[in-house]
Amino acid sequence: MILPVTNSIEHLNGEIKRRTEVVGIFTNDDAIVRFVGAILLEQNDEWAVQRARYMTLETISQMSDDPLISLPAVAR
Repeated sequence: MILPVTNSIEHLNGEIKRRTEVVGIFTNDDAIVRFVGAILLEQNDEWAVQRARYMTLETISQMSDDPLISLPAVAR
């Protein structure tokens, strides 16, 4: 099932909140950034391999008015 964008973001925010509450205490701000960054990378990987993605690179590139702007064939 493909969720609307706001529901996807709300779900992601809830997942970040749930996981940070499990950890409880972070040693410093850098530890929080690394932890949340890892969660975001994991979610990005899941979204990238979903069978039916909500927005693909091809559909996003069609939104540009500038013909000189194009997205790479493979996300880096």
